[in-house]
Amino acid sequence: MSCLGIESTAHTFGASIVSENGTILSDVRDIYRTTPGKGIHPREAADHHSEVASKVLLAAFKNARTNPDQLSGISIALGPGLGPCLRVGATVARALSSYLNVPLVPVNHAIGHIEIGALTTGATDPLVVLVSGGHTAIAAFSGGRWRIFGETEDITIGNLFDMFGREINLASPAGPEIEKLAEGASRFISLPYVVKGNDVSYSGLLTASLAKLKSGECLEDVCYSMQEVSCSMLAEVVERSLAYTGKKELLLTGGVAANKALQSKLEKVAQLHDATAYIVKSPFTGDNGAQIAWTGVLALRAGVVISIAESNVKPKWRLEDVEIPWRTNSLQTDLQGR
Repeated sequence: MSCLGIESTAHTFGASIVSENGTILSDVRDIYRTTPGKGIHPREAADHHSEVASKVLLAAFKNARTNPDQLSGISIALGPGLGPCLRVGATVARALSSYLNVPLVPVNHAIGHIEIGALTTGATDPLVVLVSGGHTAIAAFSGGRWRIFGETEDITIGNLFDMFGREINLASPAGPEIEKLAEGASRFISLPYVVKGNDVSYSGLLTASLAKLKSGECLEDVCYSMQEVSCSMLAEVVERSLAYTGKKELLLTGGVAANKALQSKLEKVAQLHDATAYIVKSPFTGDNGAQIAWTGVLALRAGVVISIAESNVKPKWRLEDVEIPWRTNSLQTDLQGR
Protein backbone atom coordinates (compact mmCIF):
# COMPACT_ATOMS: atom_id res chain seq x y z
CA MET A 1 0.00 0.00 0.00
CA SER A 2 1.21 3.51 -0.79
CA CYS A 3 -0.39 6.93 -0.47
CA LEU A 4 0.09 10.22 -2.28
CA GLY A 5 -0.04 13.24 0.00
CA ILE A 6 -0.72 16.78 -1.19
CA GLU A 7 0.20 19.80 0.94
CA SER A 8 -0.98 23.33 0.02
CA THR A 9 -1.97 25.00 3.30
CA ALA A 10 0.21 28.12 2.97
CA HIS A 11 3.37 28.97 1.01
CA THR A 12 4.31 25.40 0.02
CA PHE A 13 2.85 23.14 -2.62
CA GLY A 14 4.19 19.69 -1.85
CA ALA A 15 3.57 16.15 -3.05
CA SER A 16 4.95 12.96 -1.58
CA ILE A 17 4.44 9.23 -1.88
CA VAL A 18 4.90 7.14 1.26
CA SER A 19 4.67 3.36 1.59
CA GLU A 20 2.74 1.43 4.22
CA ASN A 21 5.86 0.81 6.28
CA GLY A 22 6.71 4.52 6.42
CA THR A 23 9.32 4.65 3.68
CA ILE A 24 9.26 8.09 2.07
CA LEU A 25 9.55 7.23 -1.61
CA SER A 26 9.47 10.84 -2.78
CA ASP A 27 9.06 14.30 -1.31
CA VAL A 28 8.86 17.20 -3.76
CA ARG A 29 7.88 20.77 -3.00
CA ASP A 30 7.82 24.22 -4.57
CA ILE A 31 7.60 27.24 -2.28
CA TYR A 32 5.97 30.60 -2.98
CA ARG A 33 8.60 33.19 -2.16
CA THR A 34 7.58 36.59 -0.88
CA THR A 35 9.46 39.78 -1.58
CA PRO A 36 11.40 41.25 1.37
CA GLY A 37 9.14 43.11 3.76
CA LYS A 38 6.01 41.36 2.54
CA GLY A 39 3.99 38.51 4.01
CA ILE A 40 2.16 35.70 2.24
CA HIS A 41 -0.59 36.98 -0.06
CA PRO A 42 -3.16 34.14 -0.13
CA ARG A 43 -4.29 34.70 -3.71
CA GLU A 44 -0.75 35.03 -5.05
CA ALA A 45 0.28 31.89 -3.17
CA ALA A 46 -2.74 30.04 -4.58
CA ASP A 47 -1.82 31.15 -8.11
CA HIS A 48 1.69 29.85 -7.51
CA HIS A 49 0.33 26.49 -6.38
CA SER A 50 -1.86 26.22 -9.48
CA GLU A 51 1.12 26.92 -11.71
CA VAL A 52 3.49 24.38 -10.13
CA ALA A 53 1.05 21.59 -9.18
CA SER A 54 1.52 19.43 -12.26
CA LYS A 55 5.31 19.77 -12.20
CA VAL A 56 5.50 18.83 -8.52
CA LEU A 57 3.17 15.85 -8.91
CA LEU A 58 5.03 14.49 -11.92
CA ALA A 59 8.33 14.76 -10.06
CA ALA A 60 6.86 12.99 -7.03
CA PHE A 61 5.77 10.03 -9.16
CA LYS A 62 9.05 9.95 -11.05
CA ASN A 63 11.20 10.07 -7.90
CA ALA A 64 9.11 7.36 -6.24
CA ARG A 65 9.20 5.20 -9.37
CA THR A 66 5.50 4.71 -8.85
CA ASN A 67 2.66 4.79 -11.35
CA PRO A 68 -0.59 6.54 -10.37
CA ASP A 69 -2.54 3.28 -10.71
CA GLN A 70 -0.39 1.75 -7.94
CA LEU A 71 -1.70 4.15 -5.29
CA SER A 72 -4.03 3.00 -2.52
CA GLY A 73 -5.17 6.48 -1.56
CA ILE A 74 -4.88 10.23 -2.09
CA SER A 75 -4.47 12.21 1.13
CA ILE A 76 -5.05 15.94 1.24
CA ALA A 77 -4.47 18.61 3.87
CA LEU A 78 -7.94 20.15 4.22
CA GLY A 79 -6.85 22.57 6.94
CA PRO A 80 -5.98 24.57 8.85
CA GLY A 81 -4.50 27.08 6.46
CA LEU A 82 -5.20 29.81 3.93
CA GLY A 83 -8.48 29.23 2.11
CA PRO A 84 -7.35 29.96 -1.46
CA CYS A 85 -4.25 27.78 -1.03
CA LEU A 86 -6.21 24.92 0.54
CA ARG A 87 -8.69 24.93 -2.34
CA VAL A 88 -5.96 24.42 -4.94
CA GLY A 89 -4.69 21.28 -3.26
CA ALA A 90 -8.20 19.99 -2.59
CA THR A 91 -9.18 20.44 -6.23
CA VAL A 92 -6.12 18.50 -7.41
CA ALA A 93 -6.71 15.71 -4.89
CA ARG A 94 -10.39 15.36 -5.78
CA ALA A 95 -9.57 15.13 -9.49
CA LEU A 96 -6.94 12.44 -8.91
CA SER A 97 -9.16 10.48 -6.53
CA SER A 98 -12.02 10.51 -9.02
CA TYR A 99 -9.87 9.69 -12.06
CA LEU A 100 -7.91 6.88 -10.39
CA ASN A 101 -10.92 5.62 -8.42
CA VAL A 102 -8.97 5.49 -5.13
CA PRO A 103 -10.09 6.73 -1.70
CA LEU A 104 -9.74 10.36 -0.68
CA VAL A 105 -8.23 10.71 2.80
CA PRO A 106 -8.68 13.92 4.87
CA VAL A 107 -5.65 15.08 6.86
CA ASN A 108 -5.32 17.85 9.42
CA HIS A 109 -2.10 19.72 8.66
CA ALA A 110 -1.14 20.04 12.34
CA ILE A 111 -1.53 16.32 12.92
CA GLY A 112 0.62 15.80 9.84
CA HIS A 113 3.42 17.71 11.59
CA ILE A 114 3.04 15.46 14.63
CA GLU A 115 3.00 12.19 12.70
CA ILE A 116 5.96 12.99 10.47
CA GLY A 117 7.85 14.00 13.60
CA ALA A 118 6.99 10.70 15.27
CA LEU A 119 7.90 8.69 12.15
CA THR A 120 11.27 10.31 11.57
CA THR A 121 12.42 10.49 15.21
CA GLY A 122 10.97 7.29 16.66
CA ALA A 123 8.87 9.06 19.32
CA THR A 124 5.89 6.89 20.30
CA ASP A 125 3.97 8.63 23.08
CA PRO A 126 5.29 12.18 23.38
CA LEU A 127 4.26 15.50 24.75
CA VAL A 128 4.21 17.44 21.48
CA VAL A 129 5.41 21.01 21.03
CA LEU A 130 4.10 22.17 17.66
CA VAL A 131 5.56 25.50 16.55
CA SER A 132 5.21 27.17 13.16
CA GLY A 133 3.70 30.17 11.43
CA GLY A 134 0.25 28.75 12.05
CA HIS A 135 0.72 26.88 15.33
CA THR A 136 2.06 27.29 18.82
CA ALA A 137 0.56 24.46 20.84
CA ILE A 138 1.47 21.85 23.43
CA ALA A 139 -0.48 18.61 23.05
CA ALA A 140 -0.66 15.05 24.36
CA PHE A 141 -2.78 12.14 23.22
CA SER A 142 -5.77 11.12 25.35
CA GLY A 143 -9.19 9.64 24.73
CA GLY A 144 -8.74 9.19 21.01
CA ARG A 145 -7.65 12.78 20.33
CA TRP A 146 -4.74 15.14 20.78
CA ARG A 147 -5.52 17.33 23.78
CA ILE A 148 -4.20 20.88 24.13
CA PHE A 149 -2.25 21.59 27.33
CA GLY A 150 -1.08 25.05 26.32
CA GLU A 151 -1.10 27.37 23.32
CA THR A 152 -0.74 30.96 22.19
CA GLU A 153 -3.44 33.43 23.15
CA ASP A 154 -2.78 35.69 20.16
CA ILE A 155 -0.05 35.29 17.53
CA THR A 156 2.14 32.21 17.10
CA ILE A 157 5.90 32.22 17.58
CA GLY A 158 6.25 31.90 13.81
CA ASN A 159 4.00 34.94 13.35
CA LEU A 160 6.14 36.83 15.88
CA PHE A 161 9.28 36.26 13.84
CA ASP A 162 7.58 36.90 10.49
CA MET A 163 5.83 40.10 11.58
CA PHE A 164 9.04 41.46 13.09
CA GLY A 165 10.87 40.37 9.96
CA ARG A 166 8.55 42.30 7.69
CA GLU A 167 9.34 45.48 9.62
CA ILE A 168 13.07 45.02 8.97
CA ASN A 169 12.53 44.11 5.31
CA LEU A 170 13.00 40.34 5.54
CA ALA A 171 11.14 37.82 3.42
CA SER A 172 8.85 35.24 5.04
CA PRO A 173 9.57 32.96 6.77
CA ALA A 174 11.90 35.29 8.67
CA GLY A 175 12.83 33.00 11.57
CA PRO A 176 16.10 31.64 10.11
CA GLU A 177 17.41 35.12 9.31
CA ILE A 178 16.43 36.45 12.74
CA GLU A 179 18.30 33.53 14.30
CA LYS A 180 21.41 34.47 12.29
CA LEU A 181 21.13 38.11 13.35
CA ALA A 182 20.78 37.02 16.99
CA GLU A 183 24.20 35.33 16.80
CA GLY A 184 25.80 38.77 16.45
CA ALA A 185 24.27 40.21 19.62
CA SER A 186 26.38 41.69 22.38
CA ARG A 187 23.80 42.10 25.16
CA PHE A 188 20.32 41.16 26.36
CA ILE A 189 17.57 43.79 26.31
CA SER A 190 14.68 43.50 28.77
CA LEU A 191 11.40 42.71 26.99
CA PRO A 192 7.89 41.65 28.15
CA TYR A 193 7.66 38.03 29.29
CA VAL A 194 3.98 37.06 29.22
CA VAL A 195 2.82 33.64 30.41
CA LYS A 196 -0.83 33.23 31.34
CA GLY A 197 -1.42 29.96 33.14
CA ASN A 198 -0.14 27.44 30.63
CA ASP A 199 -0.53 29.72 27.62
CA VAL A 200 1.81 32.28 26.08
CA SER A 201 1.13 35.69 24.55
CA TYR A 202 3.48 37.14 21.95
CA SER A 203 1.74 40.29 20.67
CA GLY A 204 3.13 42.49 23.46
CA LEU A 205 6.61 41.09 22.88
CA LEU A 206 6.33 42.02 19.19
CA THR A 207 5.23 45.57 19.97
CA ALA A 208 7.99 46.06 22.54
CA SER A 209 10.67 44.60 20.26
CA LEU A 210 9.73 46.98 17.46
CA ALA A 211 9.68 49.90 19.90
CA LYS A 212 13.19 49.02 21.10
CA LEU A 213 14.39 48.91 17.52
CA LYS A 214 12.85 52.29 16.72
CA SER A 215 14.42 53.78 19.85
CA GLY A 216 17.87 53.04 18.46
CA GLU A 217 18.71 49.67 20.00
CA CYS A 218 21.03 47.43 17.98
CA LEU A 219 19.13 45.14 15.58
CA GLU A 220 21.17 42.08 16.56
CA ASP A 221 20.52 42.72 20.26
CA VAL A 222 16.78 43.08 19.68
CA CYS A 223 16.67 39.86 17.62
CA TYR A 224 18.58 37.95 20.27
CA SER A 225 16.45 39.28 23.12
CA MET A 226 13.17 38.65 21.32
CA GLN A 227 14.24 35.11 20.46
CA GLU A 228 15.47 34.45 24.01
CA VAL A 229 12.27 35.70 25.66
CA SER A 230 9.87 33.99 23.26
CA CYS A 231 11.64 30.63 23.56
CA SER A 232 11.95 30.90 27.34
CA MET A 233 8.23 31.58 27.67
CA LEU A 234 7.48 28.48 25.67
CA ALA A 235 9.99 26.41 27.64
CA GLU A 236 8.25 27.36 30.90
CA VAL A 237 4.83 26.17 29.82
CA VAL A 238 6.28 23.05 28.20
CA GLU A 239 7.99 22.15 31.47
CA ARG A 240 4.73 22.58 33.35
CA SER A 241 2.92 20.34 30.86
CA LEU A 242 5.67 17.73 31.00
CA ALA A 243 5.51 17.65 34.80
CA TYR A 244 1.72 17.33 34.77
CA THR A 245 1.46 14.61 32.14
CA GLY A 246 4.48 12.63 33.30
CA LYS A 247 5.50 11.97 29.70
CA LYS A 248 8.94 10.54 29.10
CA GLU A 249 9.14 11.80 25.53
CA LEU A 250 9.13 15.37 24.25
CA LEU A 251 8.66 15.94 20.52
CA LEU A 252 9.43 19.31 18.94
CA THR A 253 7.96 19.64 15.46
CA GLY A 254 6.87 22.27 12.92
CA GLY A 255 8.77 24.97 11.05
CA VAL A 256 10.14 26.79 14.12
CA ALA A 257 11.50 23.46 15.41
CA ALA A 258 14.60 24.32 13.37
CA ASN A 259 15.44 27.14 15.81
CA LYS A 260 18.58 26.13 17.76
CA ALA A 261 17.80 28.31 20.79
CA LEU A 262 14.40 26.67 21.21
CA GLN A 263 15.89 23.22 20.70
CA SER A 264 18.48 23.85 23.42
CA LYS A 265 15.94 25.08 25.96
CA LEU A 266 13.55 22.17 25.40
CA GLU A 267 16.35 19.63 25.55
CA LYS A 268 17.23 21.01 29.00
CA VAL A 269 13.57 20.85 30.06
CA ALA A 270 13.38 17.21 28.98
CA GLN A 271 16.59 16.39 30.82
CA LEU A 272 15.24 17.92 34.05
CA HIS A 273 12.28 15.54 33.89
CA ASP A 274 14.22 12.46 32.81
CA ALA A 275 12.53 12.55 29.40
CA THR A 276 13.96 12.02 25.93
CA ALA A 277 13.84 15.01 23.61
CA TYR A 278 13.05 14.30 19.97
CA ILE A 279 13.46 17.06 17.38
CA VAL A 280 12.13 16.69 13.87
CA LYS A 281 14.95 17.28 11.46
CA SER A 282 15.22 19.07 8.15
CA PRO A 283 13.68 18.75 5.62
CA PHE A 284 10.60 17.86 7.66
CA THR A 285 10.46 20.95 9.88
CA GLY A 286 8.75 23.04 7.21
CA ASP A 287 5.53 22.14 5.41
CA ASN A 288 5.90 19.07 3.21
CA GLY A 289 3.88 16.49 1.33
CA ALA A 290 5.42 13.63 3.30
CA GLN A 291 3.62 14.68 6.49
CA ILE A 292 0.32 14.48 4.63
CA ALA A 293 1.14 11.22 2.83
CA TRP A 294 2.28 9.39 5.99
CA THR A 295 -0.71 10.60 8.01
CA GLY A 296 -2.83 9.50 5.06
CA VAL A 297 -1.35 6.00 5.29
CA LEU A 298 -2.20 5.84 9.01
CA ALA A 299 -5.71 7.15 8.43
CA LEU A 300 -6.34 4.87 5.46
CA ARG A 301 -5.34 1.79 7.44
CA ALA A 302 -7.83 2.87 10.12
CA GLY A 303 -10.60 3.29 7.53
CA VAL A 304 -10.70 7.10 7.55
CA VAL A 305 -11.88 8.19 4.10
CA ILE A 306 -14.34 10.78 2.77
CA SER A 307 -16.36 11.34 -0.35
CA ILE A 308 -15.58 14.19 -2.71
CA ALA A 309 -18.80 15.88 -1.62
CA GLU A 310 -17.55 15.89 1.99
CA SER A 311 -14.11 17.27 1.19
CA ASN A 312 -14.67 20.92 2.01
CA VAL A 313 -11.58 22.81 3.14
CA LYS A 314 -11.43 23.88 6.80
CA PRO A 315 -9.18 26.95 7.25
CA LYS A 316 -9.66 26.95 11.05
CA TRP A 317 -9.64 23.17 11.66
CA ARG A 318 -8.18 22.61 15.14
CA LEU A 319 -6.19 19.48 15.84
CA GLU A 320 -8.13 18.58 19.00
CA ASP A 321 -11.31 18.32 16.91
CA VAL A 322 -9.94 15.34 14.97
CA GLU A 323 -10.54 11.77 16.09
CA ILE A 324 -7.39 9.63 15.83
CA PRO A 325 -8.33 5.94 15.55
CA TRP A 326 -4.81 4.75 14.75
CA ARG A 327 -3.29 5.68 18.12
CA THR A 328 -3.89 3.94 21.47
CA ASN A 329 -4.78 5.91 24.55
CA SER A 330 -2.12 6.18 27.26
CA LEU A 331 -2.27 9.60 28.87
CA GLN A 332 -5.55 8.99 30.64
CA THR A 333 -4.19 5.76 32.13
CA ASP A 334 -0.96 7.50 33.12
CA LEU A 335 -2.78 10.29 34.94
CA GLN A 336 -5.15 7.92 36.73
CA GLY A 337 -2.22 5.92 38.02
CA ARG A 338 -0.39 8.91 39.50
